Amino acid sequence: MADSQGPQVKVPDPVEFAKTMTRIADRSRQLVSDFVARQAEKAAEHGDGNPDPLNIGSAFFELTTRLMADPARLVQAQINLWQDYMSLWQTATRRFFGDTAAPVAEPAPGDRRFKDQAWQESFVFDFIKQSYLLSARWLQQTVKETEGLDPKTQQKVDFYTRQFVDAMAPSNFLVTNPEVLRATIESGGENLVKGLDNLLKDLERGKGKLAIKMTDMAAFEVGKNIATTPGKVVFQNDLMQLIQYSPTTEKVMKRPLLLVPPWINKFYILDLRDKNSFIKWAVSQGITVFVVSWVNPDEKLAQKTFEDYMFEGPLAAIDAIEKATGEKEINAIGYCIGGTLMAATLSYMQAKKDNRIASITYFTTMVDFTEAGELAVFIDEEQLQSLESRMEKEGGVLDGGAMSTTFNMLRANDLIWSFVVNNYLLGKDPFPFDLLYWNADSTRMPAAMHSFYLRKMYQENKLVEPGAIRFGNVPIDLTKIKLPTFILSTREDHIAPWRSTFAGTKLYQGPVKFVLSGSGHIAGVVNPPVPEKYGYWTNDKKAETPEAWLAGATQHAGSWWPEWKKWLEAFSGGEVPAHKPGDGKLKAIEDAPGSYVMVKAH
Repeated sequence: MADSQGPQVKVPDPVEFAKTMTRIADRSRQLVSDFVARQAEKAAEHGDGNPDPLNIGSAFFELTTRLMADPARLVQAQINLWQDYMSLWQTATRRFFGDTAAPVAEPAPGDRRFKDQAWQESFVFDFIKQSYLLSARWLQQTVKETEGLDPKTQQKVDFYTRQFVDAMAPSNFLVTNPEVLRATIESGGENLVKGLDNLLKDLERGKGKLAIKMTDMAAFEVGKNIATTPGKVVFQNDLMQLIQYSPTTEKVMKRPLLLVPPWINKFYILDLRDKNSFIKWAVSQGITVFVVSWVNPDEKLAQKTFEDYMFEGPLAAIDAIEKATGEKEINAIGYCIGGTLMAATLSYMQAKKDNRIASITYFTTMVDFTEAGELAVFIDEEQLQSLESRMEKEGGVLDGGAMSTTFNMLRANDLIWSFVVNNYLLGKDPFPFDLLYWNADSTRMPAAMHSFYLRKMYQENKLVEPGAIRFGNVPIDLTKIKLPTFILSTREDHIAPWRSTFAGTKLYQGPVKFVLSGSGHIAGVVNPPVPEKYGYWTNDKKAETPEAWLAGATQHAGSWWPEWKKWLEAFSGGEVPAHKPGDGKLKAIEDAPGSYVMVKAH
């Protein structure tokens, strides 16, 4: 219940408030002036640019055409919406007079936009919430049920309709968010002043583009309180540094473990802090761990190809591990695009009769891009041409922020709008969060590699077509890979949908163990045994479809990490005395996490 005397209104000091507003106004004028000047300069330099680089306009034009072709369906949709609103008016009236009434529309489970109690307790805000949910549901259903659109256009309009719906949520606006209104009254408007200050700082940091601050960037430092597992860089080339971690057990598995992370982000997602570091945990299990730390490329590496990443990445790492430890066989893990690279590498090695990898583990990895998920929205010919033109103008690399923006749009409510409310409307600073610090520490992409990856894999799906891609003049055929394989997917993955990654169970010749973790692309992987936050599913029986696999699967509490360790022990090769970094033929170059990971995209 609210205090009967009402909230205590804090009146700001008028002199200090005037000084603050003057300072912000001066900064605002300078920012706007700089922004206009930059936009004019870009327009003059790139006058032939594509005004619709995401190719949204044509998709929605086709949608409108299809809607108008079936006016009866559109009229019925309008009638349905009107009926829903009539029901809402009736329930709202009953609540106004003190009666109880079941809601007409409710947020989805886990929707945190309406967690404030006022959304339920106040009939006014409850009405605002439900009217938004009804309209959102109507709009998305109308778009989804439009007939005659090809699948790619349908996916695009669905996606951008959701972006619009998410943006228009009442929680994103001052006068329709009860928490923001309450904060404004209680602080005398200081939350809005602080929010404007936060907004201007984000625009300054993004040089005219909005770079939303998601965490306290000063709270973390790579090598100091994240990425701190002890080890040494023992090898490096143009594309990567190879880190060997210091053992914590007297005996280790005979076969070392090579981790190949994605180069779209930095490797230390697997070594955040002690409590959630997969690398530290693996070392504690008696595994000699090596990890590839990819370079943050600049224009000098613009012509590096996907093939270069294979030869200078895992293949170079395998050679280096043999020199460092004397072991001729290893186990390997590939994460996301690092797993895609490892699949291609294994096919190359199979053709060359190179048997130095004894087992392979894939974390959230796609090799069959038939159902590529929502990322496919950004990959059509018009958008690829626009992206390639942009990379050419930026010196042959893709700016690090571009991929971050794309990934954030996949979960806009959590990764965009929640921070708009917190930072700009409530005027709060974001909480320190190691995962979001890592997410903001972006990397660039070499143009040659990135264009090949998007075209040949996402757009044309050539990786699963035997012989359609050649690396080192060797035709790549994933169906000939015979290694024992562990595939880890995550149930809420927006980047590598688990139903797509499941295709690997029918692709490889060797024995395949498929495990499904709870949560998403990152949290489902970075899921340590303590605390038992997310569960996982296993099913050792073969299934034709992912749905059939899940129907017969057994759910387990806790982390999948021990399940993987148990599986890996069969390919350990026995035990040997621990290998210390620098003891072999490769001497230590520098301490982990190395210097490559320190290079910022900006």
